[in-house]
Amino acid sequence: MPHALTVPGDKSITHRVLMVAALSPGRSKIGGALTALDARSTARVLRQLGAGISPLREGAVVTVKGVSRFSAPRIPLDCGNSGTAARLLLGLLAGHPFGATVTGDRSLRRRPMRRVTDPLAAMGALIAGADSGDRLPLTIQGGNLRPLRYAMPVASAQVKSALLLAGLSGRVPVAVREGVGGTSRDHTERLLAAFGFALPIREGWIDFDPSSGCLEPFSTEIPGDPSSAAFLLAAAMLGRSPRRLRISGVALNPTRTGFLAVIRRMGAVVETEQRGTVLGEPIGDLVLTPGDLQATDIPASEVPGVIDEIPVLAALAARCHGTTTFHQVGELRVKESDRLGLLATNLRGLGVEAVAEGDTLRVTGTRGPLKGLIRTADDHRLAMAFGVLGESPGVDLVVDNPACAGVSFPGFWKALASLEGR
Repeated sequence: MPHALTVPGDKSITHRVLMVAALSPGRSKIGGALTALDARSTARVLRQLGAGISPLREGAVVTVKGVSRFSAPRIPLDCGNSGTAARLLLGLLAGHPFGATVTGDRSLRRRPMRRVTDPLAAMGALIAGADSGDRLPLTIQGGNLRPLRYAMPVASAQVKSALLLAGLSGRVPVAVREGVGGTSRDHTERLLAAFGFALPIREGWIDFDPSSGCLEPFSTEIPGDPSSAAFLLAAAMLGRSPRRLRISGVALNPTRTGFLAVIRRMGAVVETEQRGTVLGEPIGDLVLTPGDLQATDIPASEVPGVIDEIPVLAALAARCHGTTTFHQVGELRVKESDRLGLLATNLRGLGVEAVAEGDTLRVTGTRGPLKGLIRTADDHRLAMAFGVLGESPGVDLVVDNPACAGVSFPGFWKALASLEGR
């Protein structure tokens, strides 16, 4: 029998469900919500906007008392470390006739925002802030918005979602088309469709009509996060005693499971067993059988579907036969840290051949002993990725801030230890 585990609720879905519940007049109930710091940041700012949200606690059902329209906040809205919270919140605020300031921690204040603020300004929102509106803190004055037809320069779920939510809150049609990089995750589209909103796709354009549906109170269960599952699947492949692993109740949205194709090419056998759907999201189990690790190539077309898993895929690449190449991954430089640079630097520090040139990362695997200190810059995915690599035989590493894994995966280190029976 495979070792069985579960993972915390999906972070992307938790953000979006909390936001939609906050705008649904009445009382909604959400089970399985992620309780990590990023999700708590979203809940906190929604409370400041007038929604009633019970504490996010492990095992508890979250109750949301929604409002049809938000109220002006009295203090700046602090999104902590969450880029998703900040960018989607800007979209929601664009349709409200008051001013609000959005900010975050030091890491979030370094991340680019113009990709969201420029199209929101084209809709009629007034935005002022650091670096001509490209950095938090930003002050946004929403109100009467204009319809928008916007071709995104690159594929981005956060930009796409922010614009769709601006259309929802401002009650104006929005059409968006994804740019370079293919199709990003579609949680917002699925969630809106579950409330009856029309989002037809015509020649690559997503056309959103906010008059076609209606938000109302709901009850739901958030599925497990496939990005969190990826770290445990990788650990099962790398462990001192590689073993079969089943992870139950995971979101199987095809825009989120691109990493499965990559680890299959790397040698794993992975089966998916769908169990049903919730709010348009397919849910089921992942069952992995480890295999001999082989290098692979990750083309630009795959990157939007694996962007959060690239750190752990790079950790796997460090133990594969051959050189793994990640193409067009420059977006990693503006995540919670310069993930691209830190991945290469930390891998080289351990003794792995790794080069980040432009938007490309190359990692040549080795089965030799590896040792060193991992500098995470407080980035949760770097901490978890190198924690996974530390499970490989012959690897002796120390992660400088293991606690930052709690940003997205409370209990990660306990789950990792269970794979080795520790």
